[in-house]
Amino acid sequence: MSHPSGLTCHEVFSRLDDYLDRNLSGEEIALVARHLDECLVCASEYRFEATVLEGLKARLRRIEMPPHLLSSIMLRLQAESNGE
Repeated sequence: MSHPSGLTCHEVFSRLDDYLDRNLSGEEIALVARHLDECLVCASEYRFEATVLEGLKARLRRIEMPPHLLSSIMLRLQAESNGE
């Protein structure tokens, strides 16, 4: 279904992940936002995906990294940067 925003629902759905991550151009962000203001179906899908993403982020923030993991990663990165 085409909307005055210039994007179809399919086009918006295919951009939702990038829209949530703000990985679109300013123009595309504006087009998607305008479509979401006009289309209840797409706005509902956007709210669902945003809620899932926020839930995942919240869970990841609660996971503690094992103490040895960070030092192991740092040692590997240092070795790689030294050409080892």
